[in-house]
Amino acid sequence: MDSFERQGLMRHLGARISHITPGRVHIVLPARPEVTQQNGYFHAGATSAIADSAGGYAAYTLFPEGTDVLTVEYKINLLAPAIGDHIEAVGTVLKSGRTLTVCQLEVHGVREDGSRTLVANGQQTLIRVSATLT
Repeated sequence: MDSFERQGLMRHLGARISHITPGRVHIVLPARPEVTQQNGYFHAGATSAIADSAGGYAAYTLFPEGTDVLTVEYKINLLAPAIGDHIEAVGTVLKSGRTLTVCQLEVHGVREDGSRTLVANGQQTLIRVSATLT
């Protein structure tokens, strides 16, 4: 997705889209020291940044050509320390409207053996805008 490739923050963090279907996007962020906090857990800022982008791109998959997406607001609950070989954010559209779209956000810590722990969840509201405005 060209739009994702233009996101400086996602590139800086080392995040990548791992799965796209209409209304659902997964973003993976590998573990490395630059995305952790002082105790070695994934930083809440990195965790919430990939959650925000996963929801935004999930909404974007349902938008018509010539439009773009901006986050209006989101709330994230950090449920457990984010540990693992990587974290994976999943954005899922709950309601796609003409102007506003609401998404569910989940972030899992994923270990090398494939075990997963829900480390954050949230909800997000996005607005559809003309691509010429962005």
